[in-house]
Amino acid sequence: MCHQKAREVALTGMLFALSMALSFFESAITPLLGLMPAMKLGLSNIVVMYAILFLRRRTAFCLVILKALFAFLTRGTTAGFLSLCGGTLSFLVFCLLLALPVSVTGYIFSVSGALAHNVGQLLGAAVILSDKMAIAYAPVLLVVGLVVGSLTYAVSHALFPALERVFPRGENRPGRKIKF
Repeated sequence: MCHQKAREVALTGMLFALSMALSFFESAITPLLGLMPAMKLGLSNIVVMYAILFLRRRTAFCLVILKALFAFLTRGTTAGFLSLCGGTLSFLVFCLLLALPVSVTGYIFSVSGALAHNVGQLLGAAVILSDKMAIAYAPVLLVVGLVVGSLTYAVSHALFPALERVFPRGENRPGRKIKF
């Protein structure tokens, strides 16, 4: 039991470090791709998807909180709050999809998470700024969410089968219903 807990803490730390590195990478290439500042590739969200599928929900939610804290410390209060709003709604949608009595494809899982993340950020922006500004920005973020969700699916589709061989899911892991 103690060995398993230490392994999970170490793996969570490594996943958080990977998430920070991917977040930094996304921030660095966003201007190069000509994207608006709020638009990111969502690569760091793959870490949360991995955690919720291969580890425990508690670990995945811990990563959501840590990512928001990282955004708060590196980009300010607004970025931290929006990260928390988007990450929390995305996490809740992942949990809902895992609770469905039917299997969900990896594509639906990824795109739903990306769209939920953007909707959560829009709701957060409506609280901080104004609902009119958030509604005006919604169509752009929803289209971007479809594109980014497809990108995260492509990356996770390539990575997750290999990672499952290294860190196999147990029979009781919720991600068995998601087909990547």
